[in-house]
Amino acid sequence: MPITPEQLEFDREHIWHPYSSMINPPPMTPVVSASGTRLRLNDGRELIDGMSSWWSTIHGYNHPVLNEAAKSQIDQMSHVMFGGITHEPAIELARKLVRMTPTGLDKVFIADSGSVSVEVAIKMALQYWQSLGQGKKHKLVTLRGGYHGDTFGAMSVCDPVTGMHEIFTGVLPKHYFAPRPISRFGESLAQQDADSLEAVLKAHADEIAALILEPIVQGAGGMYFYSAEYLQRARELCDRHNILLIADEIATGFGRTGKLFACDHADISPDILCIGKALTGGYMTLAATLTTNEIAQTISAGGAGCFMHGPTFMGNPLACAVANASLGLIETGDWETQVARISDELRAGLAPAIELDSVAEVRVIGAIGVVERIEPVTLAQVQPMFVKRGIWVRPFGRNVYLMPPYISSSEDIAALTSGIVEVLVELDRA
Repeated sequence: MPITPEQLEFDREHIWHPYSSMINPPPMTPVVSASGTRLRLNDGRELIDGMSSWWSTIHGYNHPVLNEAAKSQIDQMSHVMFGGITHEPAIELARKLVRMTPTGLDKVFIADSGSVSVEVAIKMALQYWQSLGQGKKHKLVTLRGGYHGDTFGAMSVCDPVTGMHEIFTGVLPKHYFAPRPISRFGESLAQQDADSLEAVLKAHADEIAALILEPIVQGAGGMYFYSAEYLQRARELCDRHNILLIADEIATGFGRTGKLFACDHADISPDILCIGKALTGGYMTLAATLTTNEIAQTISAGGAGCFMHGPTFMGNPLACAVANASLGLIETGDWETQVARISDELRAGLAPAIELDSVAEVRVIGAIGVVERIEPVTLAQVQPMFVKRGIWVRPFGRNVYLMPPYISSSEDIAALTSGIVEVLVELDRA
């Protein structure tokens, strides 16, 4: 059903959209349906989606397998509390996650959003050390340039400048920051990266509970790709200095970087893993935090006798059922070939942008393509330019990037990349 002018005006006056101002709300693009890689607009036009709805709809929209999973489950039960109750969708989801994730992550806490999974991970790390009688280990280390979510604990481990939460710096918990690695993806580890990380860990090991990082790809903090050898060294240093390693794979999990998990590029397993976004194929909010048997047993044997967290919608059966279907598509599908093809096409299609004076770098890993400009883009200016070309691209800061669905055709990728290059050329000429 079309969205009426009155509804759009109500939206403008009353709905607070993500990262937007209510004084000068950004223009909205009315979407009435979505299928495959296409968003259908109010006026009948279609846009090729290059964002996977913030990196989640890896199988595309209106997928028959995911639709059927949702329809079938809703006739059984849409929700039931997870306290003292269990159900098949959650059991089978946990079974799949234990099988698919890096070795040793045998305990699954089913959360309800990516930010919450990070909060859970932080609390797990803190409660683990408390249970061992080492409550003074209550600080975290994270990397400059990182982003881990918008809730309070998650904000505290985002970069205080590029992590979008600078205005809260004065009230957030204080943690330690290691320099962003200069060793880029595909390169060997620079010694100064190893030295600078170890310096932070060694100097504060007696009070550090965990190192939290985004493996290989720093997402919303700048779309930066760093060396797999750095991740390997981070694992080694955490072991050496008795510090837990938390891997935030909310953006990178389930194939986005060309490996099932970004940790697989370094062949390491974290102590705690956060996943979300693509978990349900973008159908609804769901996340999970996985950890080892040793951490789970230690927490459970501690003073509280249990892990102190329990969201109302934890283990939602409807979301778990769709997640099972989504993971089934990954396990039986050809995502590796799809992502490899998309990667090649992104690299070729975005290459002309590097010739522009306004562009600092073009980089690609898996199904992620980034054009980093020297100066930031103005979203209100460029969004209509992309829509005019029939593509949905939503840049942030200096980065104009693509994270398309894995089902995107070669024609889709060509339209997305050529549209980005055309817009950047037009901006240069303005």
